[in-house]
Amino acid sequence: MSTRILVTGAAGFIGSHYVRTLLGPRGPGDVTVTVLDKLTYAGNPANLEYVHGRPGFTFVRGDICDPLLVGQLVACHDEVVHFAAESHVDRSIVSSAEFVRTNVVGTQTLLDAALRQGLRTFVQISTDEVYGSIPAGSWPEDAPLRPNSPYSASKASADVLALAYHRTHGLDVRLTRCSNNYGHHHFPEKLIPLFITNLMDGRKVPLYGDGLNVRDWLHIDDHVQGIELVRTGGRAGEVYNIGGGTELSNRELTDLLLDACDASPDMVEYVEDRKGHDRRYCVDWSRIRDELGYRPRKDFSAGLAETVAWYRDNRAWWEPLKCRLAPVA
Repeated sequence: MSTRILVTGAAGFIGSHYVRTLLGPRGPGDVTVTVLDKLTYAGNPANLEYVHGRPGFTFVRGDICDPLLVGQLVACHDEVVHFAAESHVDRSIVSSAEFVRTNVVGTQTLLDAALRQGLRTFVQISTDEVYGSIPAGSWPEDAPLRPNSPYSASKASADVLALAYHRTHGLDVRLTRCSNNYGHHHFPEKLIPLFITNLMDGRKVPLYGDGLNVRDWLHIDDHVQGIELVRTGGRAGEVYNIGGGTELSNRELTDLLLDACDASPDMVEYVEDRKGHDRRYCVDWSRIRDELGYRPRKDFSAGLAETVAWYRDNRAWWEPLKCRLAPVA
């Protein structure tokens, strides 16, 4: 009998790739998938064209803060994989209300429905940003949460709430925290797709501060691999960090993108640093490696080249998104 999975926020970057993978030729083959997505500015139905019309796929447009709709959907499913979130840090600095509503209240709505309906498994997708900045070393899963932006604070709140449902009610909650993702279908307000598409249009790229903020980069293929390992083999009430193993400063990454796009260094425009900008993120992902056999498989150089090539070949996908993208200010 197929496992019925409700995937929230799957018209976005990572969620859509997760669904395409589940229902693709390398997927488990024993699942049906319902996508619940509000289709906000970052949700794109084109991301799911690959699976539309396939047996076992259903799309529902709706809000995770709608308790009636969420209750009806959760009642018809065995598991929830919860991606839906407001995720752009700059936007959370300008206004945090929607981040609290979606990321906290939306998660609470899903958890309540999961508890009422006796859901089998609830996978909460989170971020390394909840740990805050670390000058050296890496954050283990039991590190204190020290979020520094309204976005990461809202995700930390959702994480704590999800784990409380496990400890209080015994709900099988499994939580993942990933490092910075990259790859195809990435909405063009985030660093890598913004810089690629700007350079392809002959526009300068805005680099915050001195460009020395450091991030670990994780390809979406590897992230999806990690999520599936947690969904199918993780422990209830446990947190799993998912890292990529490629640590770069933003300046180093920008240089790689300039080379990949055949652009000169004068295409970089240094801009005022982001408020509360975390200096460095790094997670210890030994738990998912040792327990579930996770390893990043995608070489960063190859992954970045593939990403640049995808944006070069898919202007029809990203140009309309950039045209309607509202400024953050």
